[in-house]
Amino acid sequence: MSKRPSGNFETSYAQDIAICHTGFQQVVMALFLVCLLIIVPLVSSPYILSVFNIIGITIIAAIGLNILTGYAGQINLGQAGFIAVGAYMCAIMTTHLHLSFWLALPLAAIITGLVGTLFALPSLRVKGFYIAVTTLAAHMIIMWLITHGGNVTGGVEGLAADPPRFGDFIFNTEQHYYFLIIGLTVLLTYAAKNLVRTRFGRAIIAVRDNDLAAPFLGINVFRYKVMAFFICAFYAGVAGALMAGYYKMITVEYFPMLDSIWYIGYLIVGGAGSIVGTIFGVVFLKLLSQIVMWGGPLLGEVVPIFSAGAVSGLMQFTFGVIIIIFLIFEPRGLWHRWQIALSSMRIWPFPY
Repeated sequence: MSKRPSGNFETSYAQDIAICHTGFQQVVMALFLVCLLIIVPLVSSPYILSVFNIIGITIIAAIGLNILTGYAGQINLGQAGFIAVGAYMCAIMTTHLHLSFWLALPLAAIITGLVGTLFALPSLRVKGFYIAVTTLAAHMIIMWLITHGGNVTGGVEGLAADPPRFGDFIFNTEQHYYFLIIGLTVLLTYAAKNLVRTRFGRAIIAVRDNDLAAPFLGINVFRYKVMAFFICAFYAGVAGALMAGYYKMITVEYFPMLDSIWYIGYLIVGGAGSIVGTIFGVVFLKLLSQIVMWGGPLLGEVVPIFSAGAVSGLMQFTFGVIIIIFLIFEPRGLWHRWQIALSSMRIWPFPY
């Protein structure tokens, strides 16, 4: 039996893997969700809500990447490309085929998952650096197809996408999108948290730890790698479809290859192999980017030697420094540091 705060004991496996172990934790979680889903959209300005919306979309894509990279151990440098597939599929279905956004979103996610599965097929024979190069090639192929897609994708000019709507009600404010994006973020986070606790989650962790020993445990390594790729791309497709509906106009500039690198950075900062750690990493770096965006021009005014070009590159410089610091001093991310902080505050049995 494992001990929990205040001397609580679990007597079953279901209790041991529960998300909230005590009544106090359940109350805190309920209050957090009420604050996030009801209070925040009512009291926040449109700018604050826009930041939350971008964070929510990024969290969805980063969670999918964490399932593949953090849990299954497969490096993916093409997540931005898979997000682009979801965005363009949603835009094509709503603009050219005149489908409802609510039908286009799941279809775009499934199609993106199948595209991810296609690029996962070589994963049986390649691993590590080579599978990273494969996903990098996937990004290049996807971007080339979008750029040369003619009237279907809009080419370099981009493609318009219809916003979500319920009858005559159209999602046209930050508050409207907040309820949609953050609501889906909560649902998909909960789904991912439960997914990694199932047989599938235990299997991909075994593949990550030792893909040579996993077959002797009865695990079909290739099957679980492909499934992990599908789920990763599926989440990216949902994020892309939300981006299409949110921006109402998408171009290839929205999906640079550098974004795929930053998604890896989210996992490094938050903690690979942790769903909550993914949220920590995205929120930390996104809020940091807002601080740098506001502080950069001020720095240029105070220190004239910093030109406008130097200030514009301050964000990339700051992100790079932060990732290096975490790799050196806290490679397990903010989630591990958070767990240490919680353990230090417990009074049972001893705080040390």
